[in-house]
Amino acid sequence: MDNYKKIGEVPPVSAREAGDTVWGLGFEKLDRAVFDPEKAYDKVAELGVRHIRIQSGWARSEKTKGIYEFEWLDEIVNNLIQRGLEPWICLCYGNGLYDEAARKVFGAVGCPPIQTEQQRQAWSNYVTALTAHYRGQVSRYEIWNEPDGLWCWKHGVSGAEYGEFAKATAAAIRKGDPDAEVIGGAVCLYNFSWLTEMFETGVAESLDAISYHAYLPDEFRGIANVRSLKSLSLRYNPKLRFIQGETGTQSREGGAGALHEGAWTPEKQAKFLARMLLIHFAEGVEINSYFSCLDMIEALNGKVGEKASYLDYGYFGVLGAEFDADGRSTGEYRPKPAYRTLQTLAAIFRGELIAEELPVRLLCDQLSPRLMRNDDSEKNELLTFGYRKKQGAGFVYWKPVELLTTTYASTISLEIAGVEGEPRLVDLLDGTIYAIPESAIEITGKNSRRFLHLPLRDYPLLLSFGNFIG
Repeated sequence: MDNYKKIGEVPPVSAREAGDTVWGLGFEKLDRAVFDPEKAYDKVAELGVRHIRIQSGWARSEKTKGIYEFEWLDEIVNNLIQRGLEPWICLCYGNGLYDEAARKVFGAVGCPPIQTEQQRQAWSNYVTALTAHYRGQVSRYEIWNEPDGLWCWKHGVSGAEYGEFAKATAAAIRKGDPDAEVIGGAVCLYNFSWLTEMFETGVAESLDAISYHAYLPDEFRGIANVRSLKSLSLRYNPKLRFIQGETGTQSREGGAGALHEGAWTPEKQAKFLARMLLIHFAEGVEINSYFSCLDMIEALNGKVGEKASYLDYGYFGVLGAEFDADGRSTGEYRPKPAYRTLQTLAAIFRGELIAEELPVRLLCDQLSPRLMRNDDSEKNELLTFGYRKKQGAGFVYWKPVELLTTTYASTISLEIAGVEGEPRLVDLLDGTIYAIPESAIEITGKNSRRFLHLPLRDYPLLLSFGNFIG
């Protein structure tokens, strides 16, 4: 976009200024104390996201049977709320007080308390105590994390087991806080057999929402998974709402966790964030969350007393960190390019925003001087979304090429009708606002214009009208 004049940048908003928004961020693993939240609170609040996913940490809260020590979690919840952030709590994991297997696992990850009546009752008591404790501060609770994956249901996954566990947990949540929103699922594999087993327990009637995780670098496969999940879920409870609880990728090679095999870079991470969050945003989710706030150890398969087993570093953060000898995230927690990308999305796509198919058509046979060929003109090869606010409209578009193999730069020409206001082009990766050259605009009628040879990239650009970007 070197022939476009930069005229400004999208101003960030704080969490307090964000208003009605779906944007969220992962603040997980403090149940295992893997980072210092004090150094992250302000930076997270400056992103403009609202919904912060944290984990409850049963083993950290109940170290003596029947005695609950919530002080560590109080500090987190209070710090988030004080900054205008809204925590929602994933209830997990096991507790070695009641389970010998959990005693051997770092953080008791993936050890559900379902083997004995004592375990089930202890879990129910803990959940009720926690939800009663946070009544009026926390309104959403999610039941477990990725129970359809062996790393989080270590004795062997079972949709039926999880369904019964979730029903009992939902009852315990509402015993502590009758007004709480109960979220089930937290699924990542979209296995129809597992999901059907879960739903056949009747759990859908106990839930207000289903959450899912999305770790695919392919938008089309990702959305197909989500739509199939929604279709199946709504057959069991048409009132269910949906939450995108985790999506993200690494900012470098050599990490651990989802998508770690890829040749990721900070720039590719930012592109992934923009592309994936926008497609889930278009699905109308209640929360749209990026994983995660910070680089940290994955710590899903660690063994107590074997430090090397959980020093598995993940580089998903919008904030970068260094690590000490125990795997704890250290340093100043520096923003990566993905931080600015998330900040830009959160600043623009909020408030009274309506998703709408705008009257746009791509123009064929337009010779692009920059390409020395015609513009790209096949709409089915692009991803596009339209939005309206009271004060303007926005058209988002990008070329969904493979992020790990291709960098794409081309042009498109299009005609758009039914929108008013001065047009601007916004780079959603870094928030730069550009003026569109007069030579690139043709008036074709009332509120109808052609835009010639607009930049096309492998990440989302926004053609905005009026005061759409605020």
